[in-house]
Amino acid sequence: PMGFLSWQRFRCITDCDAYPDDCISEALYKRQADAMVAGGFAAAGYRTVNVDDCWSTRKRDAATDEMVADPVRFPSGIKGLCDYLHAKGLECGLYSDIGTMSCGGYPGLEGHFELDARTFAAWGIDSLKVDGCYADAKDYPRVYPQFSRVLNATGRAITYACSWPAYTGPSANFTLIAEHCNVWRAYGDIDDDFDAVRNIAAWWDAHQDVLRADTGPGAWADADMIIAGDFALSPAEARTQMALWAVYASPLLVSADFAALPDYARTVLLNKEVIAVSQDALGRQGGRVFRNATAAAAVKR
Repeated sequence: PMGFLSWQRFRCITDCDAYPDDCISEALYKRQADAMVAGGFAAAGYRTVNVDDCWSTRKRDAATDEMVADPVRFPSGIKGLCDYLHAKGLECGLYSDIGTMSCGGYPGLEGHFELDARTFAAWGIDSLKVDGCYADAKDYPRVYPQFSRVLNATGRAITYACSWPAYTGPSANFTLIAEHCNVWRAYGDIDDDFDAVRNIAAWWDAHQDVLRADTGPGAWADADMIIAGDFALSPAEARTQMALWAVYASPLLVSADFAALPDYARTVLLNKEVIAVSQDALGRQGGRVFRNATAAAAVKR
């Protein structure tokens, strides 16, 4: 998968009066979509616009028990936003949580699997990120597959992105995860600095054998967001992250403002050769094959 994911750059900013350009809102995602199409990113493969946490009201609808998009920040609702994205040839991604609440304190899926799956499908979402807050990690092997089955029962093709092993670590049952999830976060959140990129890469290298054993088309381990074009990385650091994530066959989900990308970030994100490595048909995760005190080499076959 390739596209935009709002979390690292825009977090859970909900005050649109104080931060009109940065708040989690319909306007933000439409702006990203417009820039992705106009800037040639959609044509290069960046096709999914992913809404992350904090999009809903704090409570479910009193009459229907459905999740509801914040009516001030999302006046057209999630369906209206998805319709807008589909009209541009893009896909619509959404966020939820397997527990009682999202990490930001918004309604979670627990106790409402069938209702929420039907609602999301009716809204026309194409991708769903399901976080793991406010749930017992011991229940993940039961509840994540259960929701996968419920999601499939809607009849709509929805990419299912699970945060399951990000909370449980490399001891997770990746074979079971790959059976039920299309994408799985395997480590902690990325921050906007190169140390975070380095830490993820070091963890990936240390666990590459267990991570790649179950990867392939339709099943990808996710090293977290691409942060080229955000605030902290130098051009060389951005190139390094992009190259490593391509070798890892990790989703290329950019968390930066597509409408205000610096030139270096455009060049990095639109590199055809690197995108080709990332999106090769075999879909196999690559990894490090050599390292000494001053250099390392990685291969993707």
